[in-house]
Amino acid sequence: MAIEPKKHEMPVQDRAERAKNFKEVALGYSEDIAVAEALRCLNCKNKPCVAGCPVNIHIPEFIAKIKEGDFEAAYQIISESSSLPAVCGRVCPQESQCESKCTLGIKFEPVAIGRLERFAADWHSAHSQEKLAAAEPNGRRVAVVGSGPAGLACAGELARKGYSVTVYEALHTAGGVLVYGIPEFRLPKAIVAREVEALKSMGVEIQTNAVIGKTITVDELFSMGFEAVFVGSGAGLPNFMGIDGESLNGVYSANEFLTRSNLMKAYREDAETPVMKGGKVVVVGGGNVAMDAARTALRLGAEKVYIVYRRSMEELPARREEVEHAREEGVEFLLLCNPTEILGYFNADDPRDEKNGFVTGIKCIRMELGEPDERGRRRPVPLPDSEFTLEADAVIMAIGTSPNPLIKNTTEGLEVNARGGIVVNEEALTSRAGVYAGGDAVTGAATVISAMGAGKLAAAAIDRALSAKHTNEGK
Repeated sequence: MAIEPKKHEMPVQDRAERAKNFKEVALGYSEDIAVAEALRCLNCKNKPCVAGCPVNIHIPEFIAKIKEGDFEAAYQIISESSSLPAVCGRVCPQESQCESKCTLGIKFEPVAIGRLERFAADWHSAHSQEKLAAAEPNGRRVAVVGSGPAGLACAGELARKGYSVTVYEALHTAGGVLVYGIPEFRLPKAIVAREVEALKSMGVEIQTNAVIGKTITVDELFSMGFEAVFVGSGAGLPNFMGIDGESLNGVYSANEFLTRSNLMKAYREDAETPVMKGGKVVVVGGGNVAMDAARTALRLGAEKVYIVYRRSMEELPARREEVEHAREEGVEFLLLCNPTEILGYFNADDPRDEKNGFVTGIKCIRMELGEPDERGRRRPVPLPDSEFTLEADAVIMAIGTSPNPLIKNTTEGLEVNARGGIVVNEEALTSRAGVYAGGDAVTGAATVISAMGAGKLAAAAIDRALSAKHTNEGK
């Protein structure tokens, strides 16, 4: 049978309709489409796709089960390596990871591995009531700081080995960036809650509203009987440009804007959290977070949304799929442009504000690409006399985040680098004995799947260290 050269398209909501609602855009494969896509897999002997996966999912094996129509077996194979299959199937950049290594991709489009992973996870959720069983307890306790992808992956791996794991989450809902950062139309919160419940069924305890470094310190966790601590507190400190006008009302970090919408439900009519709705919105940045913020602003009723990015489309770091969806929904891209000042008006008589003023626009300058920088990307250079002004009622800064500083500021002897990331060795061990770290708290903002890979690596290291410790104590 001849191999189909292209991936099977993912069914999606109508572009005009979806720009007005928060329902999931991608609708998922049917059983027939999933089997047809799985039949494109060559089942290579050397399995290069597995090497491209940060959590090393047995990709050809689970796809083979989909070919056979044994969808539950496909899910079980994925679950051996991944604690969050329904999440990863939706938000991981498979095109630059597993799919980029696919042998079929040399001649044709690669197998749609991410879409098949999502299919298997969703099929399991729709057809199976079986819960994951807790492992036989080994009597050892580990604390995990943060319930984002790194923390959940670490907790899941340790729970499988019989550890008693408690996850401490600063916010009122578990999931970290999966719930406060990624919009409902890309990752429904019910799916995150389902994955969290699966971990709970394995014995993982999750304590919310617990700010490690404030309500409890790392030292106190050890005094409570935990033998190791994994820090997966993420990169929740937003970056700004340092230009005039950033203190105006109507200027948001993407973190704040998305948290108000995703976690605090600002899109509801009865929402108690304020957020800009309607008007003209400018989003500064070109990553996935910028796409999420722009598309969220549209759904909140913005009449016009602009993406302002200082490089060209070729350098835009967001996933192509998210860029295409944003364009289809009406987001306008102003490329090779960079903000220089946010404009506002001040009215001491306005009861809403007596100090900072309100956004009215944003000044930008056009750029051209010059010589490559230290990372090999051509450096943007301002073009003389090219300034222009955009009218704006809100400006959202989506130019990256830095690691949360709370743990490093409250934990003695914890080494950090110049960017605020916790320094770890190849075993994910920090400069503090018994304290491990991974994910965005170490690397700065990165992908969900890379954070999960770091959580898995740390869990394996913790298990080796504690197993050796208890073996030596038993001699």
